[in-house]
This record gives sequence, structure tokens and C-alpha cells, in this order.
Amino acid sequence: MQLNKMIDHTKLGASISKAQIDQLLSEAKTFDFKSVCVNPIWVKYAKHQLKKTDVLVCTVIGFPHGTHTASVKAFEAVQAVKDGADELDMVINVNALKTKDYHTILNEIKGVVDASEKRTVKVIIETCYLSSEEIVQASELVVEAGAQFVKTSTGFGTYGARVEDVKLMKETVKDKAEVKASGGVRTYEDAMLMIEAGATRIGTSNGVDIINKRGKSNDSNTSY
Repeated sequence: MQLNKMIDHTKLGASISKAQIDQLLSEAKTFDFKSVCVNPIWVKYAKHQLKKTDVLVCTVIGFPHGTHTASVKAFEAVQAVKDGADELDMVINVNALKTKDYHTILNEIKGVVDASEKRTVKVIIETCYLSSEEIVQASELVVEAGAQFVKTSTGFGTYGARVEDVKLMKETVKDKAEVKASGGVRTYEDAMLMIEAGATRIGTSNGVDIINKRGKSNDSNTSY
């Protein structure tokens, strides 16, 4: 297992500076992470800076609340692809899921999948707001819509990834999709628990500490 190649090294937020992005990119090159995950405004820059590496560029769609319309999410995906994104992490309309408006969920995921031009799409279902039954339903919709991953969290909700949720998601999608655990995964031990539960990708801003087996678990809510 190459743990570094399971990590989406992440820096998301309203006030992220170029210096912070440069540090993220430097760390991604040094540790050869699977990807960097950045806000859409940084995609083109990150792609250029990483062009001589195999580190992918991931960005977010409908982030962080998922309350954009389906057409806006699809447009965001089109623009992200133009800017060079290799992977797209989109947030579903959680309220639509909770009101059993499954057509809306399918429509918005399919719109992003179609706009992605065969790039990897990870669907954030924001498990902190969902019951076990809703997690199963959301995971099934992700598979039906043709996305490659179901993902736990934005990191901006009331809590992030939990082992029991990752297990449930993996049991639901089986080999039809993969699971990304994100939100609160800060240590090597955290990451290994998620991987043992079935995650094949970890979203975290603590990638360096995880690889170096450092870091301190913390239940407080912070981005990734």
C-alpha cells in the first residue's frame, strides 16, 4: 500500500493565500501525493506548477453547502475541466436527499459526470447530516449516476468522517464505486482506521503529518 498515493492533500477556505497554495504544492511534490485539492480559482495555477509531476489537481464543485442548482454545478465542472482539473469533488443537495427528491440528486450528479469528460468525480454526501438509511440511499444514487467515489464530508459540517459511516458506504457501493474519507482525518492512526473501514482515498490538510506518523487527533470541526 502506497499511503501517499491515497491522499488528496487539501487546502480549502475563504482566505487561502498564494503562499499557502505554494506550500501545499511544494509538499505535494515532495511527498508525491495522489492529488492536491484546491478551490476553483487555484486550479489553473496548480496545474501549471505540477505539470512535471504525476500529482493530480482536484477541485470542488457546489462547495461547501451543495445548494447551487444543478446547472450551476455542471457549469462549474465545465470550467474546472477547462482550467485543468483532473478530479472533481462535488457536494450534493442535502435537502433534496432528505426530502426524498432523488431525481434532483441524480440529475445534478449526472450533470457533473457528463461535464467532467471522463475525469474522476467524487460525490460528497455530508454524512454528518444524514441517517444511516440516508447514507445508504445517497451511496446508491452515486453509483446509479455513474460517479467513481462517494465521499463523506466537506470538512465544514458538524463533524467529518466516521469509521462506521465509511464502513456503511463501502458495504453499500461494494466494487461499483470507491469511498473517500475526509473531515477530521489528521493522524496516521486516523487514516489507517478509515482505510481499514474501506476508504481508498483520504482527504486531509494533514498529509505531511500522516506520512510522517505525526499529528494529534482532534474532534473539533476544521476544514479537512
